[in-house]
Amino acid sequence: MLTLATDLDALTRFGRALADPIRCRILLALRQAPAYPSDLAEAIEVSRTRLSNHLTCLRDCGLVVAVPDGRRTRYELADERLGHALDDLRTAVVAVETDRTCPDTADKGCC
Repeated sequence: MLTLATDLDALTRFGRALADPIRCRILLALRQAPAYPSDLAEAIEVSRTRLSNHLTCLRDCGLVVAVPDGRRTRYELADERLGHALDDLRTAVVAVETDRTCPDTADKGCC
C-alpha cells in the first residue's frame, strides 16, 4: 500500500538519492524524458546491473516509477515537480571552499 511520506522523510529520501552521483545522473536524465533501462545505462555509461540496483533504490525512495510498456519497462520521475526541484537544486548557488570536502562522505547505503 502506498503511503504519503512525512516532510522530513521525503527530504531524507531525496537527500539519500542525491548522495550518489549515479543516482543523480539517472534523475537528471529522467528529468529530460522517460527512458528504458538499456538507454539509461548507455547514456550514463554504467552497466545494466549497476543501473538496475540504482533504479531499485530510486523506486524504493519513491522518486521514480516503473511504467510497463508492452514487454519493456520505462522509467520516469514519480512526480513532475521533482524535475523542478532538481532544476532548483542544480542552479542554486552554493558557497564551497575549493580545498574542502563534505564531512559526511561515508556511504550510508540506499534509502
